[in-house]
Amino acid sequence: MALMSTTSTAVLRSAFIARSTAQAKVSLVLGGVFFLSLMAQIALPIPGSPVPVTGQTLGALLIGTAYGASLGFTTFATYLIVGFLGAPIFASGSHGIARMTGATGGYLVGMLLATVVTGFLAQRKWDQRFRTVIPTMILGELLVFGCGMYWLHHVAVQSWSWTFAKGFTPFFLGEVIKIAIASTALPACWKLVPIIRKS
Repeated sequence: MALMSTTSTAVLRSAFIARSTAQAKVSLVLGGVFFLSLMAQIALPIPGSPVPVTGQTLGALLIGTAYGASLGFTTFATYLIVGFLGAPIFASGSHGIARMTGATGGYLVGMLLATVVTGFLAQRKWDQRFRTVIPTMILGELLVFGCGMYWLHHVAVQSWSWTFAKGFTPFFLGEVIKIAIASTALPACWKLVPIIRKS
């Protein structure tokens, strides 16, 4: 695949795939859905919480920044649709519309929105430097947990203190690690672009 220089590319996938054909986009969407499906299987139940710790959040952040707002949104939306239709691609092999209407629905909506926002910022090169990629990832996480806790609060019909205790506090350390992984990996990938281009 042809490579483009970092000065003329908007997002990471464009740095490696020069031709944005329909076939290339379909392949990226399918590959992204497969990646998200794998990340969702990294799931750890939290005692007393209806929401498990998963790799989905990290997957959504990476897809959004690497693909850009439009393709990132399309990819995560496709992932949701495929899961709603019955493919066992959500956390722990689950599927169905109940994932949206249940306790985890808000988190999924938040991830969808996060792909748009992180992709939008990545198109402005916020993912290329450590000092800007961190706030990009934090903003994405805020969207995920803001939507997730709001939905969980209403679905569970519990207090806000319960919502924070079950829908945020157990995840804090894991999300910090995810932010660190994404904030390190993305600028590192951008530094590889000119090296690969010369080889």
